[in-house]
Amino acid sequence: MSGLQAAAPPLVLATASAARRAVLSAAGLSFTAEAAAVDEAAIKESALAEGIPAEEAALLLAEAKARRLARRHPDALVIGADQMLVCEGRWFDKPVGMDGAREHLRALRGKTHVLVTAMVCWRHGARAWQHVARPRLTMRDASDEFLEAYLALEGEAVLASVGAYRLEGPGVQLFSRVEGEYSAILGLPLLPLLDFLRGHGVLLR
Repeated sequence: MSGLQAAAPPLVLATASAARRAVLSAAGLSFTAEAAAVDEAAIKESALAEGIPAEEAALLLAEAKARRLARRHPDALVIGADQMLVCEGRWFDKPVGMDGAREHLRALRGKTHVLVTAMVCWRHGARAWQHVARPRLTMRDASDEFLEAYLALEGEAVLASVGAYRLEGPGVQLFSRVEGEYSAILGLPLLPLLDFLRGHGVLLR
């Protein structure tokens, strides 16, 4: 347990994302991480059918993850997070295979997209807090040659990203402009989360 963190409640991060785990770990927090088995595709499909905005859909996904793990960890503060990429009204899912990654990058180049990044904290059987960040990223009009070289360099690592890029790696070369908190781009808006945890007695003030 970090000297900056109270002994209780325990923190649980509802994610399979290595990037989110790295963000929280680098901030000096002690936590456990578990993937939450939720049907993300069904939630997104329902949200689209009902005309729900991307921000609300991302919150629904984050809450579903937090609520699922909270059942197994009733004394913990569970953090659920989800991220949706929106470009010109289109919702992007994680690419399927390298051909899918190639299509993503070609669709995004030369355009600005938003990474709608939602967090929900769940404790004592209820939502305790929520937050939505909206980083904006402008991808330069990279050549086909560059995209092919990038995909060859990164390989299947890009399949874990909704945009088929890793900003924390060579993917930064894809961009001409990045606006928003870096950790939010990686999937976990850290500064507002830390502020909430301090106010909740989890971290020292």
